[in-house]
Amino acid sequence: MNLNVALNSKALLAPRTGIGNYVVELAQALQQDPGLRLQYFYGLRWQDTLATAAMPGYSSWAGAVKRALPWAYSARRIVEQRCFNRGARKLHPDVYHEPTLWPLDFDGPMVMTLHDLTHIHYPQTQPKDRLKEIERRLPSALGRASRILVDSEFIGKEVRQQFGLSGDKVVVAPLGCSTIFQPRSADQLAVRLQAMGLGYRRFILAVGTLEPRKNLLLTLRAHARLPVALRARFPLLVVGMPGWQADEFSGALSEAVSAGHVRLAGYLDQQDLACVTAAARFLVFPSWYEGFGLPVLEAMASGTPVIASSSASLPEVAGPPPSMSILGMTSGWRSICNA
Repeated sequence: MNLNVALNSKALLAPRTGIGNYVVELAQALQQDPGLRLQYFYGLRWQDTLATAAMPGYSSWAGAVKRALPWAYSARRIVEQRCFNRGARKLHPDVYHEPTLWPLDFDGPMVMTLHDLTHIHYPQTQPKDRLKEIERRLPSALGRASRILVDSEFIGKEVRQQFGLSGDKVVVAPLGCSTIFQPRSADQLAVRLQAMGLGYRRFILAVGTLEPRKNLLLTLRAHARLPVALRARFPLLVVGMPGWQADEFSGALSEAVSAGHVRLAGYLDQQDLACVTAAARFLVFPSWYEGFGLPVLEAMASGTPVIASSSASLPEVAGPPPSMSILGMTSGWRSICNA
């Protein structure tokens, strides 16, 4: 007897980042079980196949709708719930898995994944309407969920304490990374690196949405303290889309970019991200708050050294690093670059 699983896959409509990658990897793993039958919900429609590419222009028009329409989040929620109900009546899912903070109403068992509590620690990173919806709906969703998956022990503890949940309801399920993140030789990466204007082991990598909690300013300051010759020899490659208060970095970035010491790659798909991760001299990841910190695991799987902070969940992923000041970080960078 097959178990019908409804998986909310709306995150795949936008260019794939953290939750989108989570959905893809989860779905591909579940597809290997012959006893499971997956049905994917994409916000307005259901499919029995996993989306392989983002919807063209989704991020732009979705953002425009949110800005133009008052109560956009509430209105979208009503429409999505109706579409979800229509499909659920026809497909009869046995269990519904929600990988975000926004579980839809469902009469049967519901499993949700709570990746982090950024909306609590950094509420200013959320649009006011969205934050209001999260605060209104999340407590009841946690009450309805049969199980709540979290990516790390750190987040599990936060969730239990914040919402008073019993220990057996919160299940720690640490993340893995895609097999495309693996060590690769200079020859294997030569063509792609040449197209990107990069040299094998000749750049420092920083990955993450450009927002304050990722602590990019510390990365820029540490890189700026390197001798000019080392900055020219090992430029800093910043991979990630602009996020909340990205303009905070504009001054430091523009000067370093003009000098050729920092390069902004923007969003990279998984293939290009795997390439630069395997080719970097090292990854620097001094984030203040992470539910897991997947770029750290991806770098380690690629055989690339990592300099990370000891904040939040990161010691679980990489092991507890020593406390390090900006001077200590710069010293560490110099020793790796000169190795």
